[in-house]
Amino acid sequence: MRYPQGGGLTAERQQFREELRLQAAERFALGEGSTAVARDLRVSVRSVQRWRHAWTEDGPRSLRSQGSASLPRLSDQQFAQLEAELAKGPAAHGWEDPRWTLARVRTVIGRRFHLTYTIQGVRKLMVRNGWSCQVPARRAMERDDDAVAGWVKEVWPRAEGSRRPVEPGSSSKTKLASP
Repeated sequence: MRYPQGGGLTAERQQFREELRLQAAERFALGEGSTAVARDLRVSVRSVQRWRHAWTEDGPRSLRSQGSASLPRLSDQQFAQLEAELAKGPAAHGWEDPRWTLARVRTVIGRRFHLTYTIQGVRKLMVRNGWSCQVPARRAMERDDDAVAGWVKEVWPRAEGSRRPVEPGSSSKTKLASP
């Protein structure tokens, strides 16, 4: 993951960026241009222009950090309740198949907490809290390993085809025999 807590900036990085914006505000008050401020602070001119616009509208307080862009909507206590629900298994929630999918977890969150998550949001929530994708612990009872091995050796190479051309190729874009 890009950030240590799974998303957003660390507190130190938020503080650093806020200090940059406040330095820019001091320079706006002195009448300096956006290009000079951007060059000296080593940020984009567009960012400085956005900061200047906010500073003009609401003053220096508008450049203060707003905190995390997105806070988890489930509290730690609610996530513990969700884990307890997941531990009961899908059958307890009405699914015959014994697998948890992101869509099913989303449904449980909606039923239990009356919150709407996207599938991607559920994935991020689960990863952020230490869950990962799982593969089945055992193979299907109906699987015939000998048949699979034979298929891989005999059928798959024919289906895939040869990767090399049968005849040597030419680097010419036209055929040699063309008129």
